[in-house]
This record gives sequence, C-alpha cells and structure tokens, in this order.
Amino acid sequence: MDYKNLSLTELSDLIKSGKTTSKEIYNYFLERTKQYNDELNAFNTLPSQILTPAKGVMGNSLPVAVKDIFCEKGIRTTASSKMLENFFPPYESTVTQKMKEAGFVSFGKTNMDEFAMGGSGENSAFGPAHNPWDPTRIPGGSSSGSAVAVAAGLVPAALGTDTGGSIRQPASMCGIVGFKPGYGRNSRYGVMAMASSLDTPGYFTRTVRDAGFLYEATAWHDHRDSTSLTAETRLDPVIWERSDLQWVRVGIAREYSVDGINPGVRAAIDTAVAKIRELGAEVIDISLPHTEHGISAYYTICPAEVASNLARYDGIRYGEITGAWGDIVANRSEALGDEIQRRSLVGSYVLSSGFYDAYFRKATAVRELIRQDFANAFALVDVIVTPTAPTVAWRIWAKGTDPLALYLEDIFTIPASLAGIPGLTVPVGYASPTDDASVDLPVGLQILGPLLGEQQVLMVGNVIEQAMRGIVESKKPKIW
Repeated sequence: MDYKNLSLTELSDLIKSGKTTSKEIYNYFLERTKQYNDELNAFNTLPSQILTPAKGVMGNSLPVAVKDIFCEKGIRTTASSKMLENFFPPYESTVTQKMKEAGFVSFGKTNMDEFAMGGSGENSAFGPAHNPWDPTRIPGGSSSGSAVAVAAGLVPAALGTDTGGSIRQPASMCGIVGFKPGYGRNSRYGVMAMASSLDTPGYFTRTVRDAGFLYEATAWHDHRDSTSLTAETRLDPVIWERSDLQWVRVGIAREYSVDGINPGVRAAIDTAVAKIRELGAEVIDISLPHTEHGISAYYTICPAEVASNLARYDGIRYGEITGAWGDIVANRSEALGDEIQRRSLVGSYVLSSGFYDAYFRKATAVRELIRQDFANAFALVDVIVTPTAPTVAWRIWAKGTDPLALYLEDIFTIPASLAGIPGLTVPVGYASPTDDASVDLPVGLQILGPLLGEQQVLMVGNVIEQAMRGIVESKKPKIW
C-alpha cells in the first residue's frame, strides 16, 4: 500500500481495522527515507539509528520525526551544531514524552538551522536541507528537515519549533500544514532554548486534522516549565464536521499588503480569500498598526535571549572542546556557526550597560503594543488571515550572504510570535519564483487566532483546506 498519501488519522484507522500493522507502516517510511535522504538531507540521525523495525514498534504506534532540538533520552540530539555533535541527552523533553505516551514512535532527528537560527535551512552544520518540490531550493527554516520529511512523504508527521516563523514558513514553502499553538500550550522542558519568551513547539502534518491530533496528544500543563499554561487543550470533535464558515468573522489586515510580495503569492492569497467569502465568512478589513515595527523588535529581543541562552555552550559546561581546555573563545568560534555568533554579539550589545534602555527596553515596549493590536483586532474578528511568506522558495545560497534579506522573509510570521498567539498555515496554491517563471512552488495561507484560540484556528483551517483541495492536489513535489 502507498502509505505516503495517507494522513495520520487514516493510518491509525487502517491499523485499528486490522488492514495493516505499525511495523509495516514503519518499514515503509524507513525504506523511503533510505531512498531519498541522501538527496534531501532531511535527517541528521536516521530512524534506523534510533529504532530497528523489529523493536519497539508495537500496537497502534505511528512514526513522527523529531526536530533535532528536542532532547530524547539516549538519542543523539545536536541542534545541527558542531558544538553538540556527540551530545546524548540524559533526559526526555515533555513534548516527546507525551507524544510517545500517546502511541507515537520517534522516527529520526531532523535537520534544522543551527540552534533554530535561520529561515532557510542553510545554517546547519551538517549541510542544508533540500526542498522536495525542487531540490535546488531551500525548504525554509529553521525546522527545515521536519518540513522536508513530511512534504516528501518520508514520514506522515513531524515535530518542530516556531520562534519567529520556523514552523509556518517552511510548511508554506514545502506545501504542507504547519501549526504553532499559542505560547505556553506546549511545554518547553527539554527543548534546547533559543529565545525563551518566544520558542513554541508545534507540528508539521499533511492535514489540519492531523495537526489537531498531535496537539491534543502533547499540549498540557507542565510544572517543570514556568510558562506552561493551565487552560484546557482538548478539542471539540464537532470542529471537524464544519464544511462552511457561516457566522465566522475573518480579518484582513491592511498592513500585510506590502510591497515586495511575489505577484503569484498575492494572486494565490486573493483566490483563497475569495473562497473564504464563498464559504460564508464575513471578511472585515482591520488594522494592526504596529506591524511594521515587528521585525526590528524581534531582532532585538531574540538576539538578547540568544546571548543569554547560548552562553552555556563553551566546551566546558556543554559542548565540544575544539581548542585548548578552557579556551572559550576558540571553542565558540570554531564550534558555533556564523549566525549564532552574529546574534550572540548583537544580543550582548543590546543588553550591555548604556544600551539596554535604548534598545531592549524599547523593543519590549513595541512587543506590548503589537500584543495590544491583536487583542483589539480580535474584539472585532474571530481569526485573521495573511500570507505566510512574501515569496516562494528561492535557490540555496541565493540569499546566504545577506542576513537582512533572510530576516525580512519572516515579516508575516514574526508579529504573531511576539504576541504569543496561535498560527496555522495551510497550502492554498502555487506561484512562480522570480528566478524561473516555468516553475510553480507552494504558497501557504496563515490563519491567526486570539490567545487560547487554537480550536477556532484549526476549525477555520480545516474548512479552508477542504475547499482548496482541488487546487492544492493538482501538483505534486518532484520527489513524491
């Protein structure tokens, strides 16, 4: 059976009905991974290095790939960094623990931008991941390998983290579903910290319903994470029965219609909005006036937290010793990549005496204004829809020497991260990149909800996904 075309829920139903087994499904995806990983570089640690098909795959277990930033006890976890190339955690992250308790099995550690810093997948110490729609192009980042593995049918679902768009952006560029719950819904315990006030575990799946399936399995209150929320995370099954958007108020923010959006992306989003109207939603123009300051605020707050969190990787407390014992400068300069060093330097600068008030304090004030913008908007609408990314996937290294160009690719995802609200991206069409008009690449629609609004985001996303299926399924990746 061709399992790559099936969702998690469909695979689960096949197992329960006795038409297949967990081992058969696991072996199928293991063979596909062996066949294509050399070309795609989706995995840092292959599933066969974690679990052999003869062991551990039992009952209703389904394979889920894990971004190489979630600690799994006894399993190599590197954050795609030379600094942690040989790190085997002595403990398990809460999210992977809950995932396994729910009947899923860990299926390899996926490639990523080093310590989750990047939006292209090019910053990995183990080489870039490749987009299955066109392996000469980036898949997006930082959860690059997770997006690639799901989009190429190497695994039915994967875990990722989203700090400024690291689930939503690669999911959009690889033509799959990416779901970032609100900050605090998933525990950060056992997830290597990049920016602690922003990091949010989430999911890559083939369908919105699968994203909800995993969300219910992993989201819960964890006393080991002081930012973990106690609010209910169970979903009402009735949301999967909706086929229209009657009585749903959908906001369109004028600030997200900016210069620089790929014309094909704009056209695909316009088509999706027209479909949303057809489905019965009331589409309302809204304003998020401080959106334009999101990038600046994020790239002040994030590096500051990076500088604090990554200070521990010095080859003494954590990490490889590359130079003389105790030579912290040598260890960090040789074992950490350029982007990590860049953000650490910027972060140390904005936190330093004399600059904290001038930069960091102002950035946190802007963040609060952005939060208030969203709160005001959600008093008028139920969800907000935007493009997920301004462009489609570009060629590997095409922007590698221009950090600012890479940062601007997060322009539509960062504000929601600063506000801590849930965000979902669903594929809605295709657009040609500016460097090759003969190629069509995926476009994603971002759906944002208020704090604790995961259920309505998933409901709206599921309805849109069903309505756009004809357009989305008209094309397949090269590697499929």
